[in-house]
Amino acid sequence: MTDIKDVVATNIKKFRVAHGWSQAYLAEKADVSPNYIGMLENKNKYPSPNMINKLSIAFEIDPTELFSKDIDPVSIMNSYRKAALKDVYGFIKAEISKMSKKNTKQ
Repeated sequence: MTDIKDVVATNIKKFRVAHGWSQAYLAEKADVSPNYIGMLENKNKYPSPNMINKLSIAFEIDPTELFSKDIDPVSIMNSYRKAALKDVYGFIKAEISKMSKKNTKQ
């Protein structure tokens, strides 16, 4: 049986490394000490729900991804980025359409 604490600790490190971040940089983004990040990754501490939320915001992922076994952080991050880009593209396209309609009325 898999210990969820091991999964979370492993995933925190996987996402941090996939981003190319040091423990200090992740700590800064999550507003904690680098020592605390090290304790999480080394399974000496377990993150609170609030810390899970802070880490998921820092990583730009859904919090549930930190609990997923056998993940590929790069693929997950790329899928979130693609979805975000699609949203941005849709927004820009809608704004251009509004501007074009406004200009044709003038």
